[in-house]
Amino acid sequence: MKKLLITGSNGFVGNYFINKYKNKYDIKTFSFLKDNINTLDCNNIDVVFHLSALVHQMGGASTEEYEKVNVIQTLELAKKAKESGVKHFVFMSTVKVYGEETNNVYTETTICNPEDEYGKSKLKAELELSKLEDENFKVSILRTPIIYGYGVKANIKNLVNLVNKIPVLPFGGILNKRSMVYIGNICHLVDEIIRFRIEYGMTGENIFLASDDEPLSTSRLIELIAKNLDKKIYLVKIPFFESLLKILKPSFHKRLYGSLEVDNSITKEKLNLVNPYSVEEGIRLMIKEEKYYKS
Repeated sequence: MKKLLITGSNGFVGNYFINKYKNKYDIKTFSFLKDNINTLDCNNIDVVFHLSALVHQMGGASTEEYEKVNVIQTLELAKKAKESGVKHFVFMSTVKVYGEETNNVYTETTICNPEDEYGKSKLKAELELSKLEDENFKVSILRTPIIYGYGVKANIKNLVNLVNKIPVLPFGGILNKRSMVYIGNICHLVDEIIRFRIEYGMTGENIFLASDDEPLSTSRLIELIAKNLDKKIYLVKIPFFESLLKILKPSFHKRLYGSLEVDNSITKEKLNLVNPYSVEEGIRLMIKEEKYYKS
C-alpha cells in the first residue's frame, strides 16, 4: 500500500479524496495552519499530494499573501519531501495560469499568460517546482478549471441557492462554453497520475489537465441544477440585460457570459483516461448529496 501525504485535507477536494481512497492508500495529512513544517516527517512517504493553497479571493488578496502560501510554502514542502526521499510530488494548480475567459480553447500546451495574482502565483510555483525535478524526484502538475460537487462554495453554491429560491431568472439563451470538472473525476485523475508514475516510472511530461467530457453554457448548467432540484425554472432573455450587467458588474458578467473551455485530450491519451462521471451525473450527484446532508 502506497503512503501518501496530503495537504489541505480538510478542504473540498482533500476530504473527498481521503474518503474515496482511504482503503487504497496509507494516508497521512499535514496542515500549514496547524502543523509545523520543521517537524514534518516525510520519511517512507511515496507521494505528496499538495492541495493547500490560497485560492482566488473575491475580496482580493495581496501579492505577498499569494506568494507566501502558493509559492513559498509549496517549495518548502517540496524541498522537504525531496530531501526525505519522496519520489513523486503532485501539485494542484489551475487553468488560471493560462489567463482569463476567452473564446480560444486551452490545452496542455497553451502558452501561459496569467492575469491575476492567483494565477501568477500558481505559475511561479509550477516553474520553481520543475527546477527541483531529477531522476529521483518527479513533479506532476495538475491544472483544473472550476471543481464542483457536494461541499463546493462560491459561484456554483450561489447558483444552486439562486435556482432554489427564484423560479424566473434572466439568464436565457446564454451560449458560452465553460469547462468544469466533477470532484469524482478530478480525484480519479489524481489516482491515475499516481498509477501512471508507478507503472511507467518518472519519465514523461509533467503537465496534466482536468475537465469533464463536455463544457456547459450557463443556461444549460442552470437547467441541470433545476432538474435535479426538482424545481420548475423559467430562463428568460431580457433586452439590454447583458450590456447593463457588463457595465455595472463586469466580474459577474464575465462569470455568467464568458467562455473558458479546456481540451485535455493529451492528458486522456497519455493516461488512457476515462472520466467515471458525465457532467450530468456530476451535477446530479452534487445536488443529491446536498439534499441528503440537509434532510
